[in-house]
Amino acid sequence: MEAPDVEIRRSLRRRRTVTAFRENGRIVVCLPSRLSKAEERRWVQVMLDRLAAQEKRRRPSDEALLARAGELSRKHLGGRAVPSSVRWSSSQRARWGSCTPSDGSIRLSSRLQGLPTWVIDYVLVHELAHLLVNDHGPEFWALVGAYPRAERARGFLDGYSHAAGSAPSEEDDEPGEAGPGSGGPGVGGSGADRPDESGDEDDAA
Repeated sequence: MEAPDVEIRRSLRRRRTVTAFRENGRIVVCLPSRLSKAEERRWVQVMLDRLAAQEKRRRPSDEALLARAGELSRKHLGGRAVPSSVRWSSSQRARWGSCTPSDGSIRLSSRLQGLPTWVIDYVLVHELAHLLVNDHGPEFWALVGAYPRAERARGFLDGYSHAAGSAPSEEDDEPGEAGPGSGGPGVGGSGADRPDESGDEDDAA
């Protein structure tokens, strides 16, 4: 396996935090300047491992998507929405997701891969709600609103759409298709509050 391209950034102002993120095709690891070379090597490896694990969670398999959809349905929709299949789709270029209520299938745009799991969960809930309600009326949005991060996730996706230069409103959506716009995923990252404690932005409030 080819070694990742890693850039080390040391900072005098950084006292305790260690973070890692992708930027322009490389992985950037930000460290306090006080760390020794041995500590630097150790923390670089720790952060690379955390970043890889986080990105793996953000690119679940089709089977994992189906299992997650079942969990979200039980938690937020009373288990009423039961998809027959959930899979990634590279042909979903204009929308974040779609579903076919007649056969219970759900498709998510592969552009979501790499985004925070709570954003992917929102699109899953959106499509699960369409298995119960075909339009975007009040009943549909009441179901989607059961997901506590719905508004935040919609804003997140809208921001990516604007960053990509295309952000059609949700009124442009067809029934059974989720999310405003056609922007693409932008970030993956992992951070630690301290060199001896891990953090995960997926769990941020």
